Amino acid sequence: MVRIWRLRNMLLSVGMAALIAALALAAHFTGAYAVFTGGTVRKLPIYSVETEEKKIAISFDCAWGTEHTDAILEELAKANVRATFFMVEFWAEKYPEYVKKIADAGHEIGTHSSTHSYMSKFTAEQIRAELESSSAAIEAVTGKEVDLFRAPYGDYDDLLIETAQAAGYYTVQWDVDSLDWKDLSASEIALRVVGGARAGSIILCHNNGLHTAESLPAVFDALQTGGYTFVPVGELILRENYTIDANGRQHAGS
Repeated sequence: MVRIWRLRNMLLSVGMAALIAALALAAHFTGAYAVFTGGTVRKLPIYSVETEEKKIAISFDCAWGTEHTDAILEELAKANVRATFFMVEFWAEKYPEYVKKIADAGHEIGTHSSTHSYMSKFTAEQIRAELESSSAAIEAVTGKEVDLFRAPYGDYDDLLIETAQAAGYYTVQWDVDSLDWKDLSASEIALRVVGGARAGSIILCHNNGLHTAESLPAVFDALQTGGYTFVPVGELILRENYTIDANGRQHAGS
């Protein structure tokens, strides 16, 4: 009985070692870690960045309306914060004056797709078309190349990540969700953001959230007083020689 128990433990140990070795091999590929869960290996976008500097990024998805966008831009200017705006093509085409206003204010612009669809359902050809046409609409106004991409609804799969990467895009998610699209109060938004932020965080907001602009003074005051510096996403992320862990956090080194 004792021998059987020892044999079973030995087999379990060997099996665990083999699993760890397999994970280590599976988890390493160009530009990102693979995540091994439930017997599958998948790629991840950038949720946050491992950094010793107290740098964070705030981003705004632009898909519906502009009623609150000027107020957001005013608060960003008051706090001397440069942000990243991810724009859907139909929004950029409907509001080119806001695309220009945002770019002229020194903010960074990325694509949020062409049609704001669930892109994990798309073929590689459809994904490329979404990225190319949406970026072209932005570049036509700003004259600046677009290389940041945020998938609508935070929905992605391996094909989306791989296709975007092959086309020269960094796919960006977030690790702090303001939930401003739910029309939370300004104080609720501020508490969520300030409570969740850490060095290397990427904050998700929306350009037309009902109380987003109202929440920003408290967010900026608390985080800047705490020693944090806001930078655009493109200045926060690592551009090469990096890995992404199972939490979507980007690390320097291969």
